[in-house]
Amino acid sequence: MTPLRQRMLEDMGVRNLAENTQTSYLLQVSAYAKYFRRSPELLGPEDVRTYQIYLLKTRMLSPGSISIAAAALRFLYRVTLKRDWSVDEIPMPKRPFKLPIILSPEEVHQFLNSVESIKHHAILTTLYAAGLRISEATHLRVTDVDSQRMMLRVDQGKGRKDRYVMLSPCLLDTLRAYWRVARPKLWLFPGDLPGKPISREAVGQACQKALRASGVQKPITPHSLRHYLPSLTMSCKPPIGRSFVLPA
Repeated sequence: MTPLRQRMLEDMGVRNLAENTQTSYLLQVSAYAKYFRRSPELLGPEDVRTYQIYLLKTRMLSPGSISIAAAALRFLYRVTLKRDWSVDEIPMPKRPFKLPIILSPEEVHQFLNSVESIKHHAILTTLYAAGLRISEATHLRVTDVDSQRMMLRVDQGKGRKDRYVMLSPCLLDTLRAYWRVARPKLWLFPGDLPGKPISREAVGQACQKALRASGVQKPITPHSLRHYLPSLTMSCKPPIGRSFVLPA
């Protein structure tokens, strides 16, 4: 690890930036240095401008993706390198406003009923019914399900804040059915590696597999699921037609 990378990592750590943000910023700065084949310490505003034009015209990245790179470079030059030139010279692209794509309750049911794994069905249903971010759902613990108060505890969600969200009776039934089969110990949705929760990639792959099988023609991602309004008549059962045998 280079001294600059170590210093930036420390600067992000003392400011308590989220782990995903730290990882993203380091990747962005690394790509920036790789493009010029020089240390960012030797680069300046004109180089940043050249790089952003490259991201826009050659890589053809979206305004959102370019904004992430801009935020990382702003942090690098303002906080870690403390450059005297204004970070306002690193523009943040304006993101276009787009109306969200709305799924009907029938399309959501069709999608969820196409999930093959009972664990994947449970976590995708949790994203939808509780409105959780994917990082929040993957890091749920068994003890975070409070069936007495009908709450889900979200530990260190966005902004490094703990919070509670409502646990609907329907979602509780889904989680109980899943728990009777899987019997998770620590993580509510454990991953393939011992002691680790399910990965974001595994949830994303399960989501896309179910989308292809469902025949729904609208885009669905783990992130977009949380923005759909849960139906009051949402099925509380595991996917239709799947051989999930629950103990008596």
